[in-house]
Amino acid sequence: MSQLLRARRVLTEQGWLDDHQLRINDGVITMIEPIPTGIAVRDAELLCPAYIDIHVHGGAGVDVMDDAPDVLDTLAKHKAREGVGAFLPTTVTAPLEAIHGALRRIARRTLSGGPGAQVLGSYLEGPYFTPLNKGAHPPGLFRELDIAELNALSDVSQNTLRVVALAPEKPGAQQAIQHLKQRGIRVMLGHSGATYAQTIAAFDAGADGLVHCYNGMTGLHHREPGMVGAGLTDTRAWLELIADGHHVHQGAMRLCCCCAKDRIVLITDAMQAAGMPDGRYTLCGEEVSMQNGAVRTATGGLAGSTLSLDAAVRNMVEHAEITAEDAIHMASLHPARLLGIANQLGSLAPGKRANLIALDGGLHLQQIWIQGQALPL
Repeated sequence: MSQLLRARRVLTEQGWLDDHQLRINDGVITMIEPIPTGIAVRDAELLCPAYIDIHVHGGAGVDVMDDAPDVLDTLAKHKAREGVGAFLPTTVTAPLEAIHGALRRIARRTLSGGPGAQVLGSYLEGPYFTPLNKGAHPPGLFRELDIAELNALSDVSQNTLRVVALAPEKPGAQQAIQHLKQRGIRVMLGHSGATYAQTIAAFDAGADGLVHCYNGMTGLHHREPGMVGAGLTDTRAWLELIADGHHVHQGAMRLCCCCAKDRIVLITDAMQAAGMPDGRYTLCGEEVSMQNGAVRTATGGLAGSTLSLDAAVRNMVEHAEITAEDAIHMASLHPARLLGIANQLGSLAPGKRANLIALDGGLHLQQIWIQGQALPL
């Protein structure tokens, strides 16, 4: 199937192209070229790569940990409505058998496909954390790092496990990082009380970056720069960022851009309340409440977010004072590079999958195409 999409502006890795068109064949971009003179019709104001959300726990009333039919289909359709063409369903700290069950379900959906955004594999957030900066994760279920256990998790996932998050100060962390990297799995650091030196040592071992930078980790201090200081200054580190206005102050968002603009990966960290009305929900098996879009535990701590990735992009432009081009790259190209799939996704170029979005001038979603197929919003 061949199609042609024309836009006033097309975003590529090299920047914006005015009045260009994309040729798509069988779900793949085959050419990006100027629109011939005399053709006035445009399919979009802005054509951009579809977003990639590497860290999402739920939305539209469902949770990735739910053992119920159609959970991942419901979530995939919800993510597509916010401009996400592909995502990683993310687990939480839970009994090992519950985590195994979630990884099996995600693996089946990854390999079989289905409606909505594409499932790229799984992201394991927990149980390899420490009690300090635990967030909503139940510390009674935290586990020690064990190579055989990590191998079993990857095997259960049918090798669709893409990211493992862990606390770098745990015993055996460096060996675990090296082992996971040898298996092609990305390693992110978080929910931890690690020092600057321990974090740098984890990057030396091959860790890829920080889980939701600033949140769930030791903060920046001038005599102990902590995990945040290590992430901001080490050019090897990718920095996940929740740009919802609740998790990170806009000044801290700007600081992140000053230090690491090319290393920021926008995430939602969204949970089941995303896209739902205020009320009571669950996360990590505990009841949480949402009020005015912020989800908190009974003790007042933040418990995931209700952020959409398209809103995160707009928030970065407004509050971090960066260009639309940079913000869109943080939600598309950067996550693709982190996952090692930038040859397939993350930007618009010949030979890549036709996962793209049409935005208006205010960066609001107008249409999404996944592998060249337009999806209803």
